[in-house]
Amino acid sequence: MNMEMPRYVAHQRKMDGAVQSLECHLLGVAGIAKSLAAKIGLKEQGELIGLLHDLGKYSNEFQVYLQSAVGLINPDEDEYVDAPGLKGKVDHSTAGAQLVWEELSKQGGMGRIAGQFLALCIASHHSGLINCLSSDTNSCVEDIFTRRIGKRDDRSHFREAMSKVDTLIDNRFRELVGSPGLINGLKESICQVMLRDHIKGLDPSKNQITQFKLGLLVRFLFSCLIDADRVDTADFERPKAAKHRLNGQYTEWPLLIERLEKHLQGFTLRNPVDEIRRSISDHCLDGARRDKGIYTLTVPTGGGKTLASLRFALHHAERHKMDRVIYVIPFTSIIDQNAKVVRDILEPTKDDRGRVVLEHHSNLTPEQQGWREKMLTENWDAQVIFTTSVQLLEALFGGGTRGARRMHQLANAVLIFDEIQTLPVNCVHLFCNAMNFLVEHCGSTVVLCTATQPLLNLVDPSKGALKFTKNDDLMPDVKELFDDLKRVEVLNRRKPGGWTDEEIARLALSEVVQSESCLVIVNTKKSAQALYRLCREAAGIQTFHLSTSMCPAHRKEILDKIRKLLDDKFPVLCVSTQLIEAGVDVDFGAVIRYTAGLDSIAQAAGRCNRNGKQKDADGNPKAGRVHVVNPAGENVDRLKDIQCGKGITERLLDDVEAGSEDFGGNLIGPKAIERYFEYFFFARHQEMDYPVSAQTVGRDDTLLNLLSINSLAMDEYGRNHDTAPNIYLRQSFMSAARAFKVIDAPTRGIIVPYGEAGRELVNDLCSAFEVEKQFELLRRAQLYTVNVFPQDLERLQKAGAVHEIQKDVDILHLSDARYYDQLFGLSQTPEGTMEVLNA
Repeated sequence: MNMEMPRYVAHQRKMDGAVQSLECHLLGVAGIAKSLAAKIGLKEQGELIGLLHDLGKYSNEFQVYLQSAVGLINPDEDEYVDAPGLKGKVDHSTAGAQLVWEELSKQGGMGRIAGQFLALCIASHHSGLINCLSSDTNSCVEDIFTRRIGKRDDRSHFREAMSKVDTLIDNRFRELVGSPGLINGLKESICQVMLRDHIKGLDPSKNQITQFKLGLLVRFLFSCLIDADRVDTADFERPKAAKHRLNGQYTEWPLLIERLEKHLQGFTLRNPVDEIRRSISDHCLDGARRDKGIYTLTVPTGGGKTLASLRFALHHAERHKMDRVIYVIPFTSIIDQNAKVVRDILEPTKDDRGRVVLEHHSNLTPEQQGWREKMLTENWDAQVIFTTSVQLLEALFGGGTRGARRMHQLANAVLIFDEIQTLPVNCVHLFCNAMNFLVEHCGSTVVLCTATQPLLNLVDPSKGALKFTKNDDLMPDVKELFDDLKRVEVLNRRKPGGWTDEEIARLALSEVVQSESCLVIVNTKKSAQALYRLCREAAGIQTFHLSTSMCPAHRKEILDKIRKLLDDKFPVLCVSTQLIEAGVDVDFGAVIRYTAGLDSIAQAAGRCNRNGKQKDADGNPKAGRVHVVNPAGENVDRLKDIQCGKGITERLLDDVEAGSEDFGGNLIGPKAIERYFEYFFFARHQEMDYPVSAQTVGRDDTLLNLLSINSLAMDEYGRNHDTAPNIYLRQSFMSAARAFKVIDAPTRGIIVPYGEAGRELVNDLCSAFEVEKQFELLRRAQLYTVNVFPQDLERLQKAGAVHEIQKDVDILHLSDARYYDQLFGLSQTPEGTMEVLNA
């Protein structure tokens, strides 16, 4: 063994065999974690967990394992061990947790609480946050934290590690634990959380919201540690790549503001709608001067929310010296277009590319995301980020370490949520508590953007409602704004017995004649296909179909054709599922919407007369028509969200017909939407704390409970042990994370051979070496993937139409092209000519 090699090794670089000493790694991680945790005033705590996270690597067992794995110990030597067989089995994370707990818990009271906070982070840094109390289907509730901290010394190597620790590490550890600020700093943060949600007469340890937020405080520190560890390790392994990290050294806000303002000044006001958009933008500029908080931006669809909210965000970030702006968008179908608009403004030259805007979502192709962007998405090290609701919620509640690593970047940030009404109902209380935590304790600002503002401030406060800032809406008069920007008339066309498909087809075709174009939005794929078949033979009218059975590349191609025809004023009819409501920028002369939630009807209306171009015979502006019809043949019994929303909408429409309501003459205005969400949330209030079943966590429970007071686990523990567990935090972090799914749909993706590019992609995947590592091919495959439910997948597999791309590789592709229809996408029955691809 080389004498120059350090006694204790953390990593060896594959490229050149260079070795990083354990001392160097621990000091590096401590320094990064310190700077990250400083964002919430916990720099000493961040430094300590960074300093001790790999303490167990000082053990002889770990050093022999590591050096055998990287070739520093010759296989012929007696010390050599079978490293692959030991991977993940040599514990190096418990020792540091035991040291923190031993030093702090002996101080009692607050020392025990601080010790548990910090020990949890260290013990969890490879697995994701561990349970304090267990919640699983196979065993009784146990005190997992105490068991982990009490792990036998021959397995954790605590005493051995302490006898070998480098002097510099030991001395700094002693300084930190001897500092009054270590415990007092954490005590101050905990007390601030307790005071914010104090309920008179209720012990904070039994306050659900308080304990939930303390769990988020643990996760924040954990996030700092994970990111620091991963960054230090990656920068040692790839020193050239490390130079491309931004590390918070971003373009100055005033320069970005200058670029945006220059762009806005270039807009020509062509019509009254443009004037209203300018007014909305100016109000957002005024609102940027306000304090940090939780705001709403309630603007009708087509009101220019993207650039107006960007104007607020940039000016607000400059005023309050904030770190970044994060756009959170619910659907990947619209994230590309919004990110491109902002990128073109804030990155005007080739040299600017990648310096400001970062996209993080599943639709990115290799051409859009190079190695540098991939590195930055790992921890959201960028100034303006576009991501999805899925990624944001995973950062807050997801399992493992990948999502949690990004959580600390949500501090001192402006968070813009687009189409907030799409927030999954079961995530409402988790989301509200998390946003309150980020604003109250992490110095962030939240803006909720939509035309259909849900009442997240009026949900059950005992479980967590948003705490809006006083005069929360950035628009001074929302009703007046909706009246001014009213470009459509919503017509209640429901009738007894409902509309037949033939009647709806006739209505759609007549609207194309009168209004030049018509969009019909239905609730099911079956309805979309049936109606399209009835309409497609109409002479002189180009008719299109859109649904999620079509892969994203297919849908984009169709939408591009539709937009060009609309711009050129050709007659167009499109039949689509509700995917087109998700911020897709199209402007039809008329819209027909099958009955659904009022929020969906309002979004559908946003695709009608979007730019106020409709004129009467005399050339004066006129409203576009939005027909709400009740189809006789559509069945939505299995679509709970649609069925519930539809029922409430019909109740409101009945009230209007009976004369008991008129909502100011605007069926999709603020008053109607407010009433809709009152009814909707009342009907769904028992689902908002994320219920989970006994099959998942051992008992019928909720994630809100598991991540806070964990009362059911506490009760069971008390019954089994005749006492409460002697720990302050009782959450089942890992069990909750495993149960958490943002989109509760057990679908599987199938890569389809759409077009020449799709066929080439499938062939490349089928022939690729080590296909799981072909990240560029797999990333591109997202554009050619259709998600299907289990029963549909089973039918396709039985028909021999779907296969793994390679033997024992769990990635599926459509091997029989007859099952991908050029009109409707993926089909359950073969269409067209036989073409088998690499079966």
